[in-house]
Amino acid sequence: MTQRILERGQIETLASRSIPRVRLPDRADVFARRATRLRALAQGSAIDGYLQFLAAIADAQQKALGDFHPQMPTAKQIERAAEFHMPPMPATSWPRDENWIGMLRDLARAVAANAAMPQGVVSICKTVAKSAADPLEEQGDALLAATLESVDLAMAPFVMAALQVHWVALTAAFANADSVKPLDVPGVCPLCGTLPVASIVRAQNPYQGYRYLHCALCATEWHMVRAQCSHCGADSKHVAYHTLQAVEANDEAAVKDAALRAEACDECHGYRKIVYQEKDMTIDPVADDVATLALDVLLAEKGFHRASGNPMLWQPAQD
Repeated sequence: MTQRILERGQIETLASRSIPRVRLPDRADVFARRATRLRALAQGSAIDGYLQFLAAIADAQQKALGDFHPQMPTAKQIERAAEFHMPPMPATSWPRDENWIGMLRDLARAVAANAAMPQGVVSICKTVAKSAADPLEEQGDALLAATLESVDLAMAPFVMAALQVHWVALTAAFANADSVKPLDVPGVCPLCGTLPVASIVRAQNPYQGYRYLHCALCATEWHMVRAQCSHCGADSKHVAYHTLQAVEANDEAAVKDAALRAEACDECHGYRKIVYQEKDMTIDPVADDVATLALDVLLAEKGFHRASGNPMLWQPAQD
């Protein structure tokens, strides 16, 4: 399969006529596909229990998405956001639908009903389902603002899962991808302003060979040229790729065969993972990022830090 790798000088010329700038999530199966991928990745994994837990959450997300229809921004609101190069539905300020709390509680109950869930998870699910609205709203605010000292780590996966359903419902119902305007800050989602969890090189037309950043919140994807760091924009000469396969085999050639790599930059010392559909059509940026925590440990040992986090992984704030 032929890949098209664009140099930075080519992007402006080709963007207007051949590259889909934005890829909106598919409401029909966005979370169902993630659940399937998580279960596949769980087989033989050292964190199989957690991946199975996240798969149960993804199942519940897909079910919740089917009945959830938040109010969309008006044409005037979208036009005004575009005028100022701002996202039309910013995560930290867009009013959440009043029904999202009920959806969150239903999502927690659905996970609790899974017979494979351990008692500790069931207990947390019941706590979420019985919680008053105000504390849940506060948790939603803390997660979207990444105010880690205020995040309840036990509740975080469920609250974030519901927030993802909320924003995917918004972005999947957006009029069309071509109408989404680029932002002044290319490294954040053009629809909700959230940082990407990872990037993906798509293998199917019309996206074949192009790199897209994948939003951690709303699953929107937006194009970014591959010849640069997705965090600081440094040229590709400053970017190196790392994989567990290369370390285990002591073979740098293994990097080219890996479906997932860490893209690390010597300029900003940050990294994000990048996944390649041509290597595995079932790959998922969120699921595969979680499943490769050993690669995060490797990069930390080399002095690199994550450019942005995974929405389903929360750790205590560091002093």
